[in-house]
Amino acid sequence: MINIQSKNRVLVPEAEAALEQFKYEVANEIGVQVPPTGYWGNMTSRECGAVGGYMVKKMVEAYERSLAQRK
Repeated sequence: MINIQSKNRVLVPEAEAALEQFKYEVANEIGVQVPPTGYWGNMTSRECGAVGGYMVKKMVEAYERSLAQRK
């Protein structure tokens, strides 16, 4: 059985700052307005989900490209 923790956490701590910047880049790219304070709590679940979903899509795409370059 897989142990799933309820809190999101960065698996590679050294990547935390880059992931945070990536989140804002993706939000800007898809037109989600993040308040200047950086507080995401007033945003809708749909907006946050769109950002997270697009982040995953872009990360999978980048990994697939890296796999294709290996051949």
